[in-house]
Amino acid sequence: MSDSMNMHGTTILAVLDDNGVAMAGDGQVTFGQSIAMKHKARKVRRIYKDKVLVGFAGATADAFTLVERFEDKLEEYNGNLMRASVELAKDWRKDKYLRRLEAMLLASDGCSLLILTGNGDVIEPDDKMAAVGSGGPYALAAAKALSRKTDLAKDEITRTAMDIAAEMCVYTNNQIILEIIPRG
Repeated sequence: MSDSMNMHGTTILAVLDDNGVAMAGDGQVTFGQSIAMKHKARKVRRIYKDKVLVGFAGATADAFTLVERFEDKLEEYNGNLMRASVELAKDWRKDKYLRRLEAMLLASDGCSLLILTGNGDVIEPDDKMAAVGSGGPYALAAAKALSRKTDLAKDEITRTAMDIAAEMCVYTNNQIILEIIPRG
């Protein structure tokens, strides 16, 4: 990933289990390296008839553009998450305008969990957990530890891991939005 794709100012975490997915995002919007401009932004959203969750990290306008394009792809491919993701990734790499967008997406329909990047990546994590954004490594590490050493439900793991990331990452706050989609 290039330095320009190094995402600051957010944390998105998703945890998938046999019953569905929990996805959370913090609310902080950061301008530059030191100004928190907004504290309660909604970076996790339901799209495609409320059947798919997306969380985004990166430049806000770029992320909104990608979410709109992704929803169009979901419509085009009748909600097939993998197909829509691959087609968006292809467009993202090929299209001169989209190539310049600096954002990453997490997407889940409750059955699959995917990471989409501007490098054309569509990654399905092995351990059914994924995170993006500057606080992503903190949240993901906490979620992995909690899932291995506790019997917490996916939403509790997600919320607790996000709280831990907010304690550690200056670009992440504790104004957490958590959404759940059951397995379809």
